Order: sequence, then structure tokens, then C-alpha cells
Amino acid sequence: MKFNLPKLNAILIAIALVVIVIGFALMTGAPSGATEYNPDIFSFRRITVGPMISLFGFLVMIVAILYKPRKK
Repeated sequence: MKFNLPKLNAILIAIALVVIVIGFALMTGAPSGATEYNPDIFSFRRITVGPMISLFGFLVMIVAILYKPRKK
């Protein structure tokens, strides 16, 4: 079976997908409820680190799809 994307592109797409999932996992945590307030919803990890890692993963995904290897 022949795919339209080379093997390198498929590997880069898989890496980007893992990075995106890690970014979303960093954004998860215990929520604040109506009866109790959880100040962890405003933590640096959930507001800054997680979204930046996810954004980086999405950028890598775009590069992985558009990357065209040189032919020998």
C-alpha cells in the first residue's frame, strides 16, 4: 500500500500528536465547584505551559504535513 506522505512525515505527525496530547494533559486538573474554590485553576502550568506546548505541537503538525523531503 502506497501512502501520499513519506515515512519521515508520518513520524513527524506522530511526534506532533504526542506533543499536543501532552499539552492538553498539562491543562487538566481539579475544577472549581459551586461549593469550593480551587486556586489551582490559575496555575502557571494550566494557563501558560500547557497551551504553549499544545501550540508548539500544532505548529509541528503543520510543518510535518507541508514538509517535502529533497529527492536524491
